[in-house]
Amino acid sequence: MAKPCSGNDVAERIGYITRAQSFCACHRLHSKNLSDEENKKVFGKCNNPNGHGHNYKVEVTVHGKIDRHTGMVMNLTDLKQYIEEVIMIPLDHKNLDKDVPYFADVVSTTENLAVYIWDNMAKLLPPGLLYEVKIHETDKNIVVYRGE
Repeated sequence: MAKPCSGNDVAERIGYITRAQSFCACHRLHSKNLSDEENKKVFGKCNNPNGHGHNYKVEVTVHGKIDRHTGMVMNLTDLKQYIEEVIMIPLDHKNLDKDVPYFADVVSTTENLAVYIWDNMAKLLPPGLLYEVKIHETDKNIVVYRGE
């Protein structure tokens, strides 16, 4: 039979915290490495020269030891501020291809958007804390990136 845990047990517990944030942005799926015809074939209607928009939902998950004194993996206020700096300020109500320098030479797919968010969140968070970036591009299209 398992022994009940007391608050003084030394076993460290690992917790996961996810913060969700929504933002709106537009983009055009277009690769400079492909011809116009190839871009139309690969990206279809998402290659529209005028672009198209999404109401993205991003979930940022961190994981780590639950601090015995605070009971937290990290302070959610800090995570909220990092998400504001990495997602809301540079991406919300922006044209990803024209307003975000990273996408000047990188196709603004949701996969690459997840990498962009991961890389910038990792710069702000303590090493090893970031676990996952999940982006809901639509109700049916979801991308998960874990820094691999």
